[in-house]
Amino acid sequence: MIRFAKDVLNEPEFLESTPSRKEKAKIHQWIHLADNAPHKLNLLVNTLKQEGVDRAVVFANKRETVQYLSGKLYAEELPCVWLEGKMPQDKRNKAIERFKSGEIKVLVATDVAARGLDIDDITHVINFDMPRKVDVYIHRIGRTGRLGSKGTAISLVEAHDMAVVGKIERYQEERLQRRIIEELRPKNKEAKVANKKAKLKLTTAQKKAKAKKQSKKKLKK
Repeated sequence: MIRFAKDVLNEPEFLESTPSRKEKAKIHQWIHLADNAPHKLNLLVNTLKQEGVDRAVVFANKRETVQYLSGKLYAEELPCVWLEGKMPQDKRNKAIERFKSGEIKVLVATDVAARGLDIDDITHVINFDMPRKVDVYIHRIGRTGRLGSKGTAISLVEAHDMAVVGKIERYQEERLQRRIIEELRPKNKEAKVANKKAKLKLTTAQKKAKAKKQSKKKLKK
């Protein structure tokens, strides 16, 4: 490409860019380990009551979870609005407007309902449910840390979520920080994910040798 540009253009200029470390550092990411669903709910409530959580989006994977969390947060005196896939457009617009205006500081949503959501000054993104795919995680946390401001992304992680945590860490080439809320310290240790060995394809000769070995074992029996 460079040689082609030199051949057909007069005095071409070449520009290269790499992602800025400052851009990457704008979103502070960490996880809280959760023993179970009730423990995870307590972690969410504690986090939302912390000073500095001025405008937060809480992501859940199912609309039933969104409705469940909304009721629980109101019971904890944490007013919120919610978005889920089958919501009528007028109710959706009203919920977004209340969140945008600052009347309500917590929005609970599924990924489907949050598509196209464009709101500035979101200070926190909280993954109550971890997404199954890395690109969904990146899309979620991108809701904060916009327009030059800093943001925070917190994930509440159970044992079964550790596989996707590993994928996220490999993609970002850095370990997600583990943090502990002292009064909600997890009782269980972090679950370790076993590395699955890739299955190697055998050559024809290897297949024959394997079959021969198995037949010998049968004859001995």
